[in-house]
Amino acid sequence: ASTLLLKNAEDLYSGKYRSYGRHGGEVHDALKAAFCELEGGAGCTLTPSGLAANTLSILANVKAGDHILVTDSAYGPVRHFCDTLLKGYGVETDYYPPRIGAGIAALIKPNTSCILMESPGSLSMEIQDLPAIVKLAKDRKITTIVDNTWSAGLVYNPLELGADIAVHAATKYYSGHSDVLYGAIVSRTKAAANRVDRANKALGGATS
Repeated sequence: ASTLLLKNAEDLYSGKYRSYGRHGGEVHDALKAAFCELEGGAGCTLTPSGLAANTLSILANVKAGDHILVTDSAYGPVRHFCDTLLKGYGVETDYYPPRIGAGIAALIKPNTSCILMESPGSLSMEIQDLPAIVKLAKDRKITTIVDNTWSAGLVYNPLELGADIAVHAATKYYSGHSDVLYGAIVSRTKAAANRVDRANKALGGATS
């Protein structure tokens, strides 16, 4: 799990090869490719849970002093993360009504860096007007993140509708037998995928 074998000692630091198990293996590459095909993404980062996928996607796109907007119907532990750890890092969170649509423009601040959606909403099942929200976000260079766990990417594709990142709790649909904990972050562009991947490596994230 931790050791990868290389043919030559100089390859260890050449940057051409994966040199440590924490960065994944061929089986991880295959799973990432499957998620990218499912969502039409340019890159995927795997996480040890759906919550980790949500929190990492946020952390990769914020800094101290930023403001984010989160749907009021978000997964409960994501809300707890925003109200505690993220707040301690100097990031302000406001919660918006999930049916607000283009009305979200009134809540956007000059320092808003992310909008987090979940459609259908967790437990309450509201459907959000993703195209309207994405259009406003793009005009202001705000990153849009959508928790797409409910549809499993099968009947709803946020990236095709312009969202920057789709997040999955792969613990749910893809396993469903209570024997796997997993998460995935699928990004629409390579640049967005690289931001998430760099944050994951810096934080020491790894999956079995």
